[in-house]
Amino acid sequence: MPVFSVLDLAPVTEGSSPAEALHHSLDLAQHAERWGYKRFWLAEHHNMTGIASAATSVVIGYIAGGTKSIRVGAGGIMLPNHSPLVIAEQFGTLETLYPGRIDLGLGRAPGTDQRTLRALRRDYSSAENFPQDVLELQALLGPLQPGQVVQAVPGTGLNVPLWILGSSLFGAQLAAMLGLPYGFASHFAPDALMDALAVYRERYEPSARNPKPYAMVGANVFAAETDAEARRLFTSAQQRFADIFRGTRGLLPPPIDDIEAYWSPSEKVQASRMLACSFVGSRETVRRALGEFIEKTRADEVMVSGMIYDHGARLKSYEMLAEIARELA
Repeated sequence: MPVFSVLDLAPVTEGSSPAEALHHSLDLAQHAERWGYKRFWLAEHHNMTGIASAATSVVIGYIAGGTKSIRVGAGGIMLPNHSPLVIAEQFGTLETLYPGRIDLGLGRAPGTDQRTLRALRRDYSSAENFPQDVLELQALLGPLQPGQVVQAVPGTGLNVPLWILGSSLFGAQLAAMLGLPYGFASHFAPDALMDALAVYRERYEPSARNPKPYAMVGANVFAAETDAEARRLFTSAQQRFADIFRGTRGLLPPPIDDIEAYWSPSEKVQASRMLACSFVGSRETVRRALGEFIEKTRADEVMVSGMIYDHGARLKSYEMLAEIARELA
């Protein structure tokens, strides 16, 4: 059975603030540590009022400083937005402060829109350099080489674990070629999941650090005492995904009784397709469906997102999932 980890977007809910969102993220991480989750990752998104983790490395430091043993990392850093040297310095610093607990997942999408990308002083074409940037970052975090002029301080020689993240065959091929663990973003872009996993495993080239392929898959879990209660919690995420197709962004809304009254038929089709890897229901419902998903993907790890409006209900969902994980094992 795979291990389970948490992907948190530090959601800012309607009626709350980014400060509350970050405090809730730390509280969730502390609970996740006690419940036996392996990792707690945060993701880089910009110009999104409903997500408080834009300064991802800063938030990782906050979470790592408030926990003791759980691995903390980025799921992920959008490398085209940054120079490899800056990321090597940031994560080298985190690894120095919290040794043996930091992960660095890397994506090539900008994590934002075109106008915000320009505000970041980046060009969208920089994504084309993603493989070279990964290699440069890997070298900066590796051992100091003879004659090396530029080094990350701290960072050089720390070998922070790198992951390739993606939702297409491109990331799968790159992770396989570099002998790195691979995380597929099936929690919001599941279409190519099985093809990407097959390509990654078939083409994997063993590396010194990672002799075997290691595949992580994303999933959304909304667990509650009853199926009806869980389906209601899920409507917060469904509303936000429907809003994507309306071109609107906002805070995470409270759940509603009738999602059918909120979205149009076309929005329902598109949002439901993006949320296909979502497991919603009571303990038994989630256990059965999640077990089938794990059997189908043969994942080594499941990274779980739960965009639930009420913090108490979010904690309860993750607690139930931890119990389900132990039962599956």
